[in-house]
Amino acid sequence: MGTSSFRFYEELNDFLPLARRKREFRHSFKGHPSVKDTIESLGVPHTEVDLILIDGVSVSFGRQLFGGERVSVYPVFEALDISPVTRLRPEPLRRPSFVLDVHVGRLAGYLRLLGFDALYRNDYDDTEIIRLSLAEHRIILTRDLGILKNRIVTHGYWLRSQRPLEQLREVLGRFDLRRAARPFTRCPVCNAPLERVAKATIESLLPEKTRELYEEFSRCTACGKIYWKGAHYEKLVELVKSHTAQ
Repeated sequence: MGTSSFRFYEELNDFLPLARRKREFRHSFKGHPSVKDTIESLGVPHTEVDLILIDGVSVSFGRQLFGGERVSVYPVFEALDISPVTRLRPEPLRRPSFVLDVHVGRLAGYLRLLGFDALYRNDYDDTEIIRLSLAEHRIILTRDLGILKNRIVTHGYWLRSQRPLEQLREVLGRFDLRRAARPFTRCPVCNAPLERVAKATIESLLPEKTRELYEEFSRCTACGKIYWKGAHYEKLVELVKSHTAQ
């Protein structure tokens, strides 16, 4: 048996039992496991980790443990350049896009409202979510730790809250997105971009009251749904302001 000391920092402590949070602890293991496998055996998905120091030196996930090491594990640095040390995943996604699992559909709607590319369908299974993440460089947003521990997943975030608006705050803060929001530019229904459209070209499709009261319209470039600044617009504006204020 080998034994090494571990210390996890900041939000990585969310995955640990109370007795191990925000403190150094000893962990014993058989053989010479990789630091990645050991970290995940302690409950922390590798997608949440961006920097590992062993005895003060940055290492990759493949570094084996032999016993006696002091291991420091840090979370994802989306807004901080740590290029001089060994990053454990590709560079941060400067124009982030997301794919969400079946349990967080409301969050997808809120992200789209703020203009972020957020794929979601209630029939996506884990295999399809991982495929989309890898093929389109999308960050997986999920409440399921299992999918984030899949060895081929590179970008993912475990949502701490079960409440959609709190989840939105988490994502905006974690990925430093408040300044990147472009509200009302993406279809909340299908995720495609919206485009301004002249009233005359869609007038025949509008309800009578809408034709009388409104002059500015947008249309989804994919599903064709038409949007205008209706009765709920001011509430949506307030929601946007409250979540994007610096």
